[in-house]
Amino acid sequence: MINNTLAIGIQGVQGGMMGMENAARQIARGGADGPQGSVEGAGNLAEPMIDLQLYERSVQASAQVVKTADETLGTLLDLRA
Repeated sequence: MINNTLAIGIQGVQGGMMGMENAARQIARGGADGPQGSVEGAGNLAEPMIDLQLYERSVQASAQVVKTADETLGTLLDLRA
């Protein structure tokens, strides 16, 4: 069960990091939704900025899951020793 929790936490961190990268790319393009250099949606930075913050919180929450699972596993190992 601890392994599953660790895996879920790690997947959450990875997914959040990918989302942050995508949002950062969109911000770097000036909020354009289309291909780089496209004027489609240019200048609309609110949504990618919000996405960036949401993904950041997601990574923080997933990292806390990993930390808690690690601490729990350490405690279980200490009890078995």
